[in-house]
Amino acid sequence: MSKKVPYLFLLTGTILVLFFMIIPLISSLFPTFMTEGSLSFNHYVSFLKDPYNQSVFFRTIRISVVVMVICVLLGIPTAYFIAGVSKKWKGLLMAMTLFPLLTNSVIRSFAWINILGKNGIINSFLLKIHLIDQPINLLYSEFAIVIGSVYLFLPTMIMTLVGVMESIEPEMLEAAETLGAHPFTAFRKIILPLSIPGTIVGSILVFTGTLTAYTTPQLLGGNQKMVLSTLLYQKANTLGDWTQASILAFIMIVTTLFVMSGLNWLAKKVDRRSEQHA
Repeated sequence: MSKKVPYLFLLTGTILVLFFMIIPLISSLFPTFMTEGSLSFNHYVSFLKDPYNQSVFFRTIRISVVVMVICVLLGIPTAYFIAGVSKKWKGLLMAMTLFPLLTNSVIRSFAWINILGKNGIINSFLLKIHLIDQPINLLYSEFAIVIGSVYLFLPTMIMTLVGVMESIEPEMLEAAETLGAHPFTAFRKIILPLSIPGTIVGSILVFTGTLTAYTTPQLLGGNQKMVLSTLLYQKANTLGDWTQASILAFIMIVTTLFVMSGLNWLAKKVDRRSEQHA
């Protein structure tokens, strides 16, 4: 095979990304930096000064961080357990983990509406055991968005971590326990540091997925708990304000890049501390 063939494949992919992603993105963002024909940040200043936009931005960041942390806390022990079982059970557990991803996000959100609604399973149960006198407003809240988002992205975190956990040699834990380390101490000082790369990748996927998700926040949060993705949809499709929609898109891109950089910096700091304690 000619040495030029790989470069031809690379050129094809580059052209596709350039014409179908980069150029449309630049063309949509360019007007947001122009005011009366001159370069300006007035659109962004006006947008960020609006109290409502600020509340939507911080609500989105708060929900994304909470979902990311919950997925990390639930994903690490679950992935560690799956990685440690036999191949027969591992296949079954992986299939159970992937099963929610095979269902449409709209169907999953409607299922949570039936669970969290005023006449849903939770309120009906609490009323039946006389723990509450009237239904609790669980739906159309940040709590509902967090629950739905965790259910949506937890499989992604688990799948990312299982591969990392499988690469950790079990002899390392056996050696630590032989030297007198408690199983929890061995898990904390061996498994957690070695699983940092997978945790960072999974955290980025969960955070960006939650930040950009539309269906789950719209169905479980409604217009009462607007997030950046639902506000972007409203600006673009309902109001036809493409400039404001482009501003929102750029803010989401910058936020994602900032979080990715922060998580990578944190991973490097943790690795340095691990090397110093080793």
